[in-house]
Amino acid sequence: MPRHILERLGIRPKGSWKFRTVDGRTLVREIGEAPVECMGERATRIVVFAEEGDATILRVHALEGLRLEVDPVTKQLRKTEVLLAL
Repeated sequence: MPRHILERLGIRPKGSWKFRTVDGRTLVREIGEAPVECMGERATRIVVFAEEGDATILRVHALEGLRLEVDPVTKQLRKTEVLLAL
């Protein structure tokens, strides 16, 4: 998420992680924790403080933490009744 949005929501950095971009570059970005809610499901997730020019994305990890998945046929979000255990 863009840094200015997270800061406006009162989310503060708690550390930093390294990330590899699709073109092979390594970036360092601050991370924090934020409550996330979607379709009636709520969880605390790790968020990345995106800098100018970074993409804003919601990754599979966030969806799984909310017990949501993308329906492969309709391409719509849906609640999942069970999670894959490995």
